Amino acid sequence: MGTSISNILLLILVPIQAVNNVALRIAKSIAVTALALMVLIILLQVFFRYVLNNALPWPDEAARFLMLWMTGLIAPAAYRQGGFVAIDMLEQFLPRAVAAALTLVLLALSLLVLVMGVQLGINHVNAGWLFSSASLKIPLDWIGLKAYKIKLAWMYMSLLVGLIWLTVVNIELILRNLVTLFGHADRLQPIPNDTVRID
Repeated sequence: MGTSISNILLLILVPIQAVNNVALRIAKSIAVTALALMVLIILLQVFFRYVLNNALPWPDEAARFLMLWMTGLIAPAAYRQGGFVAIDMLEQFLPRAVAAALTLVLLALSLLVLVMGVQLGINHVNAGWLFSSASLKIPLDWIGLKAYKIKLAWMYMSLLVGLIWLTVVNIELILRNLVTLFGHADRLQPIPNDTVRID
């Protein structure tokens, strides 16, 4: 009975894990690029503000935009690898089966919170289409067209994307935990360790 349930769980888990392996690797690359751009933009603003005494209007908001997207893209990978701050002392003292059951309960609670977060994120993004950024715009005026102010929804979307991806990762972790509870942890593929920590 346990083997057949594990087979079904693995049938669901394998494609989710395969997608996460690829997608989160790409997301981490984009997040690192966003971080590098954010640092460059902040240094540019420091130069203009303190050396030229003429602050630019857009770097603060651009840096915030990049920071939000960096967070939304890197958080699921960190969560998947256990990189969030956690109190795991109790788990270490419990028997393996009890610890796995406790982890499953915590993952289920996390899933409820994430689903609620996704619903709130959708509402937030929808509201963002009504407002434009104060300083960020696509400079189409450089080619003779009218400059287009970026909608705040593109910034808010980082929250929604991050929460959706955290939900997918949470489902993967629940499936992995269930397979472990049924005694087939040896059949699980290891999660790639690209070491992402949020401390």
